[in-house]
Parts: sequence; C-alpha cells; structure tokens
Amino acid sequence: MATAVRECLAKARRSALHLEMRDSYMRDDPEFVRWQDGHRYDPADRASWWRSWLDVVAETTGRGVVMRRLRVVSEPLSDYVRYEYDGTFTNVAAGEDVRWLPRSRARGLLLPALDGWVMDEEVVILHHFSGEGQWTGPRMEVHRDPELAAQYVSAYERAWERAVPHAEYRPG
Repeated sequence: MATAVRECLAKARRSALHLEMRDSYMRDDPEFVRWQDGHRYDPADRASWWRSWLDVVAETTGRGVVMRRLRVVSEPLSDYVRYEYDGTFTNVAAGEDVRWLPRSRARGLLLPALDGWVMDEEVVILHHFSGEGQWTGPRMEVHRDPELAAQYVSAYERAWERAVPHAEYRPG
C-alpha cells in the first residue's frame, strides 16, 4: 500500500473509508497471478497470509479508528474481484469492515469517478488507474478538503447502506 495511505492512517483518529469501484486492478500483481495458478490462503494458517498491510489495519483499528472498505462490483465477478473476495477474510481478521455492493443494487446512487480513501472526514486520497487497472500519473492525490471529503462521505454512506456485509455476500 502506498506511503500516503499508510501515513494518513497513522494519523487517523476516528474513521478511514475506502471506496473501490473497479473490476480489476494490477493484473500483473504476483499474488493475483498465484491465485490464478490455484493458490488459496488457508484461513487456519494465519502465518501464511498475514502481511504488513494487515499490521497497519490491526494497529489502526486497535486505536479505535473504524476502517470500512466498500467494493462496488459487477456480477458475475471478474477474476480479479473474485480473487479479492477469496482473500477478504484477511482484511476482516485484521479489523476492517468490508461490504460488497453489486452494481445492480446501485441504481440511483451518484458515486465518485475515482476510487479512494477518506480519513476522519477531512482528508481525501484519490487513486488514478488506467482502463487496464494499472496505476497512472499522478497515482494518488492527497487533498485536505472538507468539502470534497463531505461529498465522498455522503456518496459512500448511501452506498454502504445498500451494500452487503462480507459475511453475507455470495458472489452472483
């Protein structure tokens, strides 16, 4: 995870909202390639799947910061999003609350054009990806803009209400 996100999470006091709306990201990611080759994490073997990002999540939520991740997805799921689904138990184990919003349930919602984070309703980190899901310039933009944050939070909360908690979501 990028340094900007880690730094902002270290300073977060109340909340960290993450919005993901793409059907694929970095398809050349070695972990995704391993998954395509049949590798699956064993939930019972925590040492095999715990990674440094999960340390960040556990430390952040351990301070009382509420971390939520909302994934807006097309169904049937793309291979990449199925890979994310298969590994989401790791995020949940670290303390993150994850929900899934099928696009068919998003009718009438106005969602932002860019994926990103909102920290403490003050800081917005916008992510830039190509059509193929690769990072593009400027990769991330950090904005300390309460008005932009309020727009993201408002859209996020409306979508969160319709989304399905990870424990209940069954990919279509």
